[in-house]
Amino acid sequence: MISPVTTSWPALRVADWTDTRETLHMWTQIVGKIRMAHAPLLNHWWQVTLYVSPRGLTTSTVPYRGGAFEIEFDLVGHTLEVRSSDGGARSFPLRPMPVAEFYARTLEMLDALGIEAPIRPHPNEVEPAIPFAEDHTHASYDAEAATLFWRQLLQANRVIGEFRSHFVGKVSPVHFFWGAMDLACTRFSGRPAPPHPGGAPNCGDWVMVEGYSRELSSCGFWPGGGEEGAFYAYAYPEPDGFADQPAGPEGAFFSREFQQFLLPYEVARAAPDPDRAVAEFLHATYAAAADRGHWDRAALEDDPFRWTPR
Repeated sequence: MISPVTTSWPALRVADWTDTRETLHMWTQIVGKIRMAHAPLLNHWWQVTLYVSPRGLTTSTVPYRGGAFEIEFDLVGHTLEVRSSDGGARSFPLRPMPVAEFYARTLEMLDALGIEAPIRPHPNEVEPAIPFAEDHTHASYDAEAATLFWRQLLQANRVIGEFRSHFVGKVSPVHFFWGAMDLACTRFSGRPAPPHPGGAPNCGDWVMVEGYSRELSSCGFWPGGGEEGAFYAYAYPEPDGFADQPAGPEGAFFSREFQQFLLPYEVARAAPDPDRAVAEFLHATYAAAADRGHWDRAALEDDPFRWTPR
């Protein structure tokens, strides 16, 4: 009998949805920038992210004047949904269309709801950075692939969320950064970090300085690094000996190319217990950062079941 846990981890080859992935990446940048335009700054740019929802990716509640709104990619029903606190709602179907059309339709929909969207209208962390209103290159949308990607994110979000629960120090939400199109969760030691050198394409170095202003251990999932994507883990600043530490389950390794630990998604998916394989990877690579970096682990960690009746 095939385990339901195993079958809930879908296969989606990175090479099979390149065009859709690149288009969806630009779409998420547009929506993420709209959230960024209205949400107050939180440390490390936490206010700009999207979140995995029961149907796709959402901005969550975005403050606007005396109310709020939300934008959601429904990757099950394949619509872009906007809902506002004054009862207004608009949507349009997600289908193959140029980024320029998606951008125009999104702004029109917000305008109909009385919501302004003063964003910097070109993408970050990609090369070339085609202005959204001029991008007729990216125009693909494979609905099945988009749903499979959301299902990958759903599993990653769940397992990384459980891992997050073991930490009582400063820790980010599990959130989707649209710059690099990755799901991430970051733990912090409580100490400052040296200024990050930057270098991301079409992204000011000051952005990375803010993002990496404190010593950290970060993990996540993105549709790269493996045939079906990969789980990753890295530390900043990287402590001596970090790359030589155990990476957890069989198939996990330190990538010199990416300068981080990787667990290919297809390796985790094929494991007898994918949840356990990913959890082993997350705990092992965090331990590598915390131990080699001399974190005060006793003060930063606790048992998430400490109040469970026994």
